[in-house]
Amino acid sequence: MSLTLELIDIPSVSGDETAIADAVEKALRQCEWLEVFRFRNNVVAKTSLGRPSRVILAGHLDTVPAADNAKALKILAGEVLPSDKSVVPEDVLFGLGACDMKGGVAVAMRAATSISEPIFDVTYLFYECEEIESARNGLTLIAREHPEWLEADVAILLEPSNSVIEAGCQGTLRARVYSAGARAHSARSWLGTNAIHLLTGALATLNTYQAQEVLIDGLTYREGLNAVGIAGGVAGNVIPDEAYIDINYRYAPSKSAQDAQDHIVGLFSDYEVAILDNAQGALPGLTQPAIQDLLARVGGQASAKLGWTDVARFSSLGIPAVNLGPADPGLAHSRNEHVTVAQLQKCEEIIFSWLNG
Repeated sequence: MSLTLELIDIPSVSGDETAIADAVEKALRQCEWLEVFRFRNNVVAKTSLGRPSRVILAGHLDTVPAADNAKALKILAGEVLPSDKSVVPEDVLFGLGACDMKGGVAVAMRAATSISEPIFDVTYLFYECEEIESARNGLTLIAREHPEWLEADVAILLEPSNSVIEAGCQGTLRARVYSAGARAHSARSWLGTNAIHLLTGALATLNTYQAQEVLIDGLTYREGLNAVGIAGGVAGNVIPDEAYIDINYRYAPSKSAQDAQDHIVGLFSDYEVAILDNAQGALPGLTQPAIQDLLARVGGQASAKLGWTDVARFSSLGIPAVNLGPADPGLAHSRNEHVTVAQLQKCEEIIFSWLNG
């Protein structure tokens, strides 16, 4: 618990991870059984015990920007709090990053600094800039500059998952659907073509879309297609000649990024469609022996990850990966972000049992 609090109390909004990376590096360098590397604000610690397999335990160090977290805590606690730092009402740890994902980072650090002879060789990976654009993601940078640090048979990403295994992840595509009309004075609207009105067909497609539920390895990945933004209009007396809808398509990991793009372009074939970004998902990977062992330690149960995480990056590198971390993923990025002591203890027990054999 105390380690989680220490991490929460170090500000580490994306792009400002130096202080927390320094603290993590200092703690890991105290362990003689670990070889520690630092690249930018990414810290890697490895055992080299000659084990037949290697696993990765990974967590990102950054958080999203604060969202009046201190104000939310005052409301939750029913009192004025002395600062915006983490507080402990009973067995709950509040604070920015408590859920996503300093609780998970704390579990990985506890394992790194406590388990000197795991049954696997272990690479502990703590990285920067997960919450922002892919080009700055620490895993992306490490894969490019130090790919040898990512060599492993399986990876566990300690993203919040209520301390159960969430396997694979969905793909995510963002697209912009444009309509083009003709500008005119609103008093003589028949002389123009209203671009906003032309979007009614696209909105109808979205409103009636039947999302698929795709079964993979016994896990159900529910897809989704939604408008997440809309814009158009020139002035209060002008028929607009341009408008667009931003959409987000969450698709099953059995589909390729190209399949997803083709699907969206086909759905909106009457419009100009621009693909803004497209990140393929990751298959569950539950057949790997190390994951099978981990599954047994959580009662043999796993669920589909409904969202995109860096397990997809590991998967793209040929490393099967799953999500397993403390805290409720529904609290991620919220104003009342928190993790319970019970969740931390449960996740730690699972990870320690797995690594100790």
